[in-house]
Amino acid sequence: MATDTTQWIGRKAEAQDVLHAERVAALWAALDRGGPPPGAGEALPPLWHWLYFWALPRRSDLGPDGHPARGGIVPDLPEGRRMWAGSSVTFHRPLAIGAAVTRCSTVATVTEKTGRGGRLVFIEVAHEIGDEDGPALTDRHHIVYRPPPDGTPPRAPEPAPATADRAETWQADSSLLFRYSALTYNGHRIHYDHPYATREEGYPGLVVHGPLLATLMAANAQALHPDRPLASFAFRATAPVFANEPFTVMADRRGAVWVRRADGGYATRGEVAWA
Repeated sequence: MATDTTQWIGRKAEAQDVLHAERVAALWAALDRGGPPPGAGEALPPLWHWLYFWALPRRSDLGPDGHPARGGIVPDLPEGRRMWAGSSVTFHRPLAIGAAVTRCSTVATVTEKTGRGGRLVFIEVAHEIGDEDGPALTDRHHIVYRPPPDGTPPRAPEPAPATADRAETWQADSSLLFRYSALTYNGHRIHYDHPYATREEGYPGLVVHGPLLATLMAANAQALHPDRPLASFAFRATAPVFANEPFTVMADRRGAVWVRRADGGYATRGEVAWA
């Protein structure tokens, strides 16, 4: 029997954290950035708030994919795989590294559709994050529950533009994926457990985190206008990128941002606006 998902709408949760400089330094090193990382009192780089507000489920409360199986405002559905489909983030003002922060989360919408493989459930969770001076950013997090793999070959991704005003080519190895999983306390096994990713989920290799790709996209866009902070950033994941495969992070001055896979297709695409 399908789970009634409408009961989730309106669920709320609140969490507190401190934007410790150590996590910023750790991701800075994982991304092999040059120079010293930003420190206490400096602005948190865009989307690096995903390093904080860890959920801490007991190991016995995890499902077979490494996600929490029960508890929280968005528990796992028994008949689907939980994936981060994208986010829409509005930056009201910078958050300072070292600040004490609060996140208020609300399940905003739940939508069901039928895809090629069966039922799809889309959930939007609105996160409001701020400090003692009030709200600093709004992150509308889009989650999708997909049916288990049935052996159907995935569709070829839509071709992505090969040129942009700024482009960076990356190749994420298993060390980077492991470290990003650790820094975000993400237990999803597709990012670090190769036998699980290939045998259970049907992927050809470890999957690069969508939020990691988005973080690289935001940094690439920020580099186009280093003196203008981001006002908004939105992205949607369309096809996976796998460990040890090259991919290119691209941005143009009109606000389009995307990740181009090794096969020339879109992995993620989105929009950015500068303040």
